[in-house]
Amino acid sequence: MSGFEQNRIYSVQVLEGDQGVDSPAETEAQFLRFLSEFRVNQEFIYRDRLRSSLLLHHHTLEVDLNDLNLFDAELAQKVRDKPGEMLPLLESALLRLARTLVSPSTEPGSSTAAELVPEMQVTLKSGMNMFQFRQLSADTLTTLVRLPGIVINASQLSARATELHLQCKSCRTVKVVKVPGGMGGERAALPRRCDAPAADGQKKDCPMDPYVILHDRCRFVDQQTIKLQEAPDMVPVGELPRHMMLQAERYLSGKVVPGSRIIATGIYSTFAPTSKNSKNSGAPALRQPYLRVLGIEIDSSVASSPGSRVFTPEEEEHYQQLARSDGLYERFAQSVAPSIYGNLDIKKSVTCLLMGGSKKILPDGMRLRGDINVLLLGDPGTAKSQLLKFVEKVSPISVYTSGKGSSAAGLTASVQRDPITREFYLEGGAMVLADGGVVCIDEFDKMRDEDRVAIHEAMEQQTISIAKAGITTILNSRTSVLAAANPVFGRYDDMKSPGENIDFQTTILSRFDMIFIVKDEHNEARDRTIAKHVMNIHMNREAGEDVIGEIDIDKMKRYIAYCKSRCAPRLSPEASEMLSSHFVSLRKQVQQVERDNDERSSIPITVRQLEAMIRISESLAKITLSPQVGPHHVEEAIRLFKYSTMDAVAAGQVDGMSRAELQDEMERIEKELKRRLPIGWSTSYQSLVREFVNQQGYSQHALERAVFVLEKREVIRFSNQKKVVNRVGV
Repeated sequence: MSGFEQNRIYSVQVLEGDQGVDSPAETEAQFLRFLSEFRVNQEFIYRDRLRSSLLLHHHTLEVDLNDLNLFDAELAQKVRDKPGEMLPLLESALLRLARTLVSPSTEPGSSTAAELVPEMQVTLKSGMNMFQFRQLSADTLTTLVRLPGIVINASQLSARATELHLQCKSCRTVKVVKVPGGMGGERAALPRRCDAPAADGQKKDCPMDPYVILHDRCRFVDQQTIKLQEAPDMVPVGELPRHMMLQAERYLSGKVVPGSRIIATGIYSTFAPTSKNSKNSGAPALRQPYLRVLGIEIDSSVASSPGSRVFTPEEEEHYQQLARSDGLYERFAQSVAPSIYGNLDIKKSVTCLLMGGSKKILPDGMRLRGDINVLLLGDPGTAKSQLLKFVEKVSPISVYTSGKGSSAAGLTASVQRDPITREFYLEGGAMVLADGGVVCIDEFDKMRDEDRVAIHEAMEQQTISIAKAGITTILNSRTSVLAAANPVFGRYDDMKSPGENIDFQTTILSRFDMIFIVKDEHNEARDRTIAKHVMNIHMNREAGEDVIGEIDIDKMKRYIAYCKSRCAPRLSPEASEMLSSHFVSLRKQVQQVERDNDERSSIPITVRQLEAMIRISESLAKITLSPQVGPHHVEEAIRLFKYSTMDAVAAGQVDGMSRAELQDEMERIEKELKRRLPIGWSTSYQSLVREFVNQQGYSQHALERAVFVLEKREVIRFSNQKKVVNRVGV
């Protein structure tokens, strides 16, 4: 590394016979030849690029290692093995070429050329194999590595001096000192003694530590430290994700924001930690690794921003054919979690969630979200979590979290303090990291209320605003939310209204576009099919074609990414007419249900639900890459919406009898029962059924419900396997 620290390599050949090793001057000449002579189809690539960037006053050039490999394989190998020594040579060759291009007449080393082109920076691009965080070892130190990951924190730009001008306090002579680069180079010690020659005949007595720094004459470059974390899908189960400090300089600084997925190319090197409380600050031989960045690529394999994705023409052709094939929507839905039996409508809604609608920005700057949120509310053992896990695998960007283990700060953003500079900075949480993807929240009902409130804003406005520790800012969280929850009593109780089963506030329920109530119904034929299906999975036998989805996960992932980046459907006039008239009739229906039950519906139908239906129909059009939403898309969206949310609203109807009537009947049975059974007496349950149902004409359901309520209040108690009813309380 010593070569890189001084930014230049000087060498003098002393002995003859040292011919085997190239001298730095020869290597520099080779680099100069490569930059000025490398051409593809009669075009001098690097010379032309350099000329155009110099016209824009950008003193930087990107060099592709593959090109260098084609030009001179040995030289490229040297760059890979000893980047610290080779890069300064490459940069000085580039500087010579740049100065020659800018002013061909002057000498490259003269002062005018130096004023025109002060310094040049080389950034590298390479197609090397990527290292994972866990593969970096002591053997890879000082070599070139490519490292993929997520940026979780990017510091502010700071200025680092590359050249210090020092002045002696007593004799006023000025000395120029070069500062080594790299992290930890900030602590370069000033010379202890003044080494200026004494004036004629005078004795020099400058004190120890005589130098002061003249800051206005020093030369500085931008520097930024970036914290890179390995992608969640690379972390082995049960391990914490690892971090790596990156140091970017000059034109590479200020390129990335937290949450972006990047591939960093750089030199894996070490620095001595400066902070007092660091574990090994005293040990001279223990150093911490960091990556000195030489090139940053935004990761295109998963990046969600349109335009950054790269699809080959063959892939595009294949996806266009797939979009035109028959019954794609049905096939796609069946390929979602194929090992889970049935629940086709839920799988269809998950398909819509993965595709998403079209987001719109209105002329007045208001944003309408395009992401679809789905809530699965149901009995245990209905494979909700498995579905969530599948969505996490198949969505291009996703974060899976469980309700109990996530706090408001972990979901949105937390304010941290930098241990070295003592400044506050923001670290994005799950919703920020999954920007442009899906957040799967399991055990949604077990979350604390104050944590659940934190995601209200993220679900509707798709931003997270923070005002803590003097930081006021707004972060993007353009994510879909797929949540799974259990009802209040652990299981769905048919005797109770949806409001009593769903213990969520109306505010959060209205933000979900589709709410599914998944009941574990006892039905012999269905139970047999499910049992057979589960047995087949456990015995690793494919039961026909339905275990393996027709479209495999990787293909689904790429296709979803393709649809999202290429297609944003809009409503056609007929579709919008259908939707608006349907919304009005839905409101009427809800009003009717509310009047019958004599209570407000726990699941509101508001304008948000109209927008939800619009988004669902857009996502259905997006699956087949059609630019317009047609009436058939709207019909399917309305069917899905009715099956999910409207079903949950109307779940209050019991045996064709409205809940108000049921309540009234229960009260009458309760009075009669208390009159008939004094405290301490008992009777058989059968005789109660005979008396109330057969003789007085009450419904069996009302009697069961009344007895159930009385038992909960400890007015009566069952004995003898629920055959005998004892009256025990008032």
